[in-house]
Amino acid sequence: MNILITGSSGFIGKNLMKFLENEGHNIFRLVRKASEVNNKNIFWNIEEEYIDKDKLSNIDAVVHLAGENISSGRWTKEKKKKILDSRVYGTRLISKTLADLEKKPKVFISASAIGYYGDRGNESLDENSTKGNSFLSDVCYQWEKETEIAKQNGIRTINLRIGIVLSKDGGALEKMLLPFKMGLGGILGDGKQYMSWISIDDLINIINFCINKNNINGVLNAVSPNPVTNYDFTKILGKVLNRPAIFPLPKFVGKIIFGKMADELLFSSTKVFPKKLEENNYKFIHYSLKETLENIILNKNLEKQSIHA
Repeated sequence: MNILITGSSGFIGKNLMKFLENEGHNIFRLVRKASEVNNKNIFWNIEEEYIDKDKLSNIDAVVHLAGENISSGRWTKEKKKKILDSRVYGTRLISKTLADLEKKPKVFISASAIGYYGDRGNESLDENSTKGNSFLSDVCYQWEKETEIAKQNGIRTINLRIGIVLSKDGGALEKMLLPFKMGLGGILGDGKQYMSWISIDDLINIINFCINKNNINGVLNAVSPNPVTNYDFTKILGKVLNRPAIFPLPKFVGKIIFGKMADELLFSSTKVFPKKLEENNYKFIHYSLKETLENIILNKNLEKQSIHA
C-alpha cells in the first residue's frame, strides 16, 4: 500500500512509520519545509491552505497525526489557540484535499483523543458516550467535525480517540520515569481519577488494524480494556521500578505549577473502554498495566502479534 502520514516526526508518527515500512508498505510524509521535499516527502502549508495534491493521486491510506503538542508549556491564551487551530485547520485542509481527489484513498484515519469525554469521574465511557464540557472536549469535537467532508465523499473515515500512550521514548510515561526512579513519584491529587491508557505497540497495531479492516469507520477508542485509577497506576509503576512512590502532588500545587492544563491533563478522570475494537475482535498485545510497564521498562520479552484483517 501507499500510505501517507502527517505528524511523522512526532513520537507516534516515528513508531508508525517504522512499523509500516517493516510491513512492506510505501510511506509518504506531509512536510512543512520545502527543503525536505523529495519523492516521498510532500509539501503542505496549513496557513496558505496548500497541499501538493498532484502527488496524492496514488495514495491508498492516510493517517493524520499532526497537531500542536498539548503538554509542552502552560495553556496561555496563545497556546490554546495553537492547540485548536493546528488541529482544526490542518484536518480541514487534508480532508478537503482528499475529498477533491479524482482517485481517493480507501481510508482516512484522523487522530483525536479521549479528552472528548471530559472529566467524568467513575462513569464508564465508550464510543457512544456524550461529549464533555472542557476545553479539550471542544477541541476534539471540532477536530473530528473537520473530517466530515471526507466521509461525505465516500472515504472510509476513522476518528481515533487515543488514550494515554505508554512508551519509555515519549509521552507521559517518559516524563514520569526520572522522578519515579529517583524515588520522588507519587499520586496526583487524591489519586481517584481514572487513567485510560494504551501501549505504543497496541496503538500502532490498532492503526494497522483499522487500515486493513474495511468495516471499521467512525469513532474508535484506542485504549486498553483495563483503565486504572491514578493511585493504582502510581503503585504499579513504583513496584515495577522497585522504588517508593510516596510524594503526592496536591491538586492546588499542580494548578500553581501547570495552570489550567493541570485540571484536564493531570486531575481529570476519564474511564474509557474500547467497545468497537472488542466488537471487531481486535486482540490486544497488552492487557494489564503491570505486564505492559514490565515490558516497556524492564524489556521483558512478550510475544507480540501483528494484526491483519
